[in-house]
Amino acid sequence: MYKYGVKRIIDFLLSLIGLPFFIIIFVVVAPIIFFTDRGPVFYNATRLGYKGKTYKMYKFRSMRVNAPDLRNKDGSTYNGEDDPRVTKIGRIMRKTSLDEAPQLLNVLKGDMSIIGPRPHITTNYQGYDSLTPEKKKRLEVRPGITGYSQAYYRNSISSEEKIANDCYYVDHVSFLFDIKIFLQTVKSVLLRKNIYVSEAAPSSIQESEKE
Repeated sequence: MYKYGVKRIIDFLLSLIGLPFFIIIFVVVAPIIFFTDRGPVFYNATRLGYKGKTYKMYKFRSMRVNAPDLRNKDGSTYNGEDDPRVTKIGRIMRKTSLDEAPQLLNVLKGDMSIIGPRPHITTNYQGYDSLTPEKKKRLEVRPGITGYSQAYYRNSISSEEKIANDCYYVDHVSFLFDIKIFLQTVKSVLLRKNIYVSEAAPSSIQESEKE
């Protein structure tokens, strides 16, 4: 009942409560983003959501206009502290996760949840039936602003490990688990751990770079 009913009600109420805080953040951050390089305030990325439905995920733009798409060998987006594509305000937003704040609007609309698997990218997407069973499982619940992998590992693990963690979450969704993930997310953001891929402990990411 919680997984497909109560969870959505809680998401809606929390997003309403958080909306005034988002507006305050927007009023402060939006002008800085715009005047940095006269570009758009938001970065709208197409993502796969609940049951494979596509939607536009909102984020504050943290990169310069027309920044090239750089990726790691495992297909994940490049995210390093020395990334020249990231603006000064973008670095601050990434370290504090403020760039994710607009996703509160996605939660309000029903595209996303506060807690859940990270949104599935649509790069090389060839239809729902082309997805692996693990990736389909991730879509059994709404994607989240934060989740199990984000709270405990952020960018310190490979894409394959993130998918495995997302599947674990889908199989163990509960109110207490969501509370635990939320509290760990706050801790991870405050301690600013594993923000960049370069900070990763020895794992499959580093192993793939040796091949």
